[in-house]
Amino acid sequence: MRLNTAVRSDSSILETNRVLRNTYLLLSMTLLFSAAMAAVAMALNLPHPGLIVTLVGYFGLLYLTTKFSNSAWGIGFVFALTGFMGMTLGPLLNMYVQAFSNGHQLILTALGGSGVIFLGLSAYALSTRKDFSFMAGFLMVGVLVAFFAGLAAVLFSIPALTLAVSVMFILLMSGMILFQTSAIIHGGETNYILATVSLYVSLYNLFTSLLQLLGVFGGDD
Repeated sequence: MRLNTAVRSDSSILETNRVLRNTYLLLSMTLLFSAAMAAVAMALNLPHPGLIVTLVGYFGLLYLTTKFSNSAWGIGFVFALTGFMGMTLGPLLNMYVQAFSNGHQLILTALGGSGVIFLGLSAYALSTRKDFSFMAGFLMVGVLVAFFAGLAAVLFSIPALTLAVSVMFILLMSGMILFQTSAIIHGGETNYILATVSLYVSLYNLFTSLLQLLGVFGGDD
């Protein structure tokens, strides 16, 4: 009995390490690809596709990624999703570069801040091995509230609400990083494609929210 338990325990550790390794490898590749697509959009000065196209493209590709997450097609859809999001990010970055004399600095600061937050929270979850599964319900409700509040802020042009939503997303995405990393460690997430998408979306929203706040409080126009 003890031998079987030990074997299962070793197998579980190996599986966890495999998912972590594959997740961080795929995440690194998709982040680079997304950044390249953003750079292409900036160089070509492409216009933003608009809210409706962005939402349809995002949720459509997210659905396909989830549907094919257990096959090789899932990897292709992950790159399609992250590449599409990178393309939509390019026009936003161009807007900051053109609107603020320190636009490049704002972008780099937001990028660095996102990286520090991600690495710090991931390291904390990995080193402490705390179980953050209790945050699931809170994060789900919080993201829904923030999403609809963000839509309202855009549709009705409410600057104060936009700032509040940015702060909410920074906190929620930080929680998502802890939650997703914990899920991998404790066996709650065994699909590295889905784990990669979750962490990518968290980083994307974290970056754009930080950039939004920096543009308001640190922009030099």
